[in-house]
Amino acid sequence: MPDRPEIVCICGSTRFVDEMSAANRDLTFAGVIVVAPGVFLRAEDHDADELITNEQKTALDALHLRKIDLADRVLVVNPGGYIGESTSREIAYAHATGKPISFTDPF
Repeated sequence: MPDRPEIVCICGSTRFVDEMSAANRDLTFAGVIVVAPGVFLRAEDHDADELITNEQKTALDALHLRKIDLADRVLVVNPGGYIGESTSREIAYAHATGKPISFTDPF
């Protein structure tokens, strides 16, 4: 029996905030520790009340890689099979570090 619950890092485009929240909820109810993006504002959202700078995005991207380091496995939330640039980089990082990766949708 493991000495702690499994840790899963959720990855995916921030455009899928509702889907990531649902995955987070489902995993949490299943007794999993979830690490996930904490900010869902995108630099492309010019009509958003608050934008993130390029420097903030770079820092958040680096922080998310550290979250992958903490995880036992990665769950990619990819409705319709969508995988963006940042998520592709996260998948490559998880693969390079030997983390098991699963996807919510085929791509």
